[in-house]
Amino acid sequence: MSSAPSIRLEGLTIGYGSKVVAENLDIVFPGGKLSMVVGGSGSGKSTLIKHILKLLPSKGGRVFIGEHDLSMLSNREQRCIRQRTGVLFQDGALLGSLRLKDNIALPLREHTRLGEDEIMQIVRDRLATVGLDHAMELFPNELSGGMRKRAGLARALVMDPQMLFCDEPTSGLDPVMSAELDQLMLEMMCQFDMTMVVVTHDLRSMHALADFVVVLGEQRCLFQGTIEELDATNDPYLRRFLDRSPGERDASGLTLPPISQDMMKLNCADMLGAKATGRKDGRCSS
Repeated sequence: MSSAPSIRLEGLTIGYGSKVVAENLDIVFPGGKLSMVVGGSGSGKSTLIKHILKLLPSKGGRVFIGEHDLSMLSNREQRCIRQRTGVLFQDGALLGSLRLKDNIALPLREHTRLGEDEIMQIVRDRLATVGLDHAMELFPNELSGGMRKRAGLARALVMDPQMLFCDEPTSGLDPVMSAELDQLMLEMMCQFDMTMVVVTHDLRSMHALADFVVVLGEQRCLFQGTIEELDATNDPYLRRFLDRSPGERDASGLTLPPISQDMMKLNCADMLGAKATGRKDGRCSS
């Protein structure tokens, strides 16, 4: 049984400045599970993570780690929780002036009293875990995009976190690299006892990885539950999102019915042909 904490949000309202992105969020990310946060652009996925991590002040509500209300903890207690929390940022967030081994070692040097030999052994182990032990002496600009993502994951894991947050881990990667990173995250969940929360646009990753899914939209939580429950939903908004069925908006911003399948099959050649012949119906003559 996992000892990793659950993450519970009670009435949480998030946003920037005077702008509210989502409000009254009541969400529980189960301990020891891999949860994914999905939703349209601007729905508040990355903003939610920043509020849980206290990188942004909340506009209302509370965040619980296990049974601990973060707003009631002392600064020292909050630091202890942060030290057991790993974060993989979208671009890896590596320091360009440091070699890879020193980027990975940085949290250990800042937050522990370990000797340098012990630190380097942990660094080698974590880099070997993500397949980068051969790249210890390289600088970030000498790494490919996929390597930087894996390096960021190694750094996020170097303190043996109880919680790991990943913001768009597969963004900017080709399909093969995305699948490899998905597999790596599954291996991490087996190797480390932790609660993982992943923000993503990647529906393939969601189906490959998620134990639990949260969908944000319309300034609220539209769904939370298992991937099987999400796939079985008949909610029109969720079905359009899951089926990647585009809609149109009129001048007032109102959503119109999804584009028909016939229109979806209209290809670029058809459109170019219609433009060249002056046809208005968008179809080429036979």
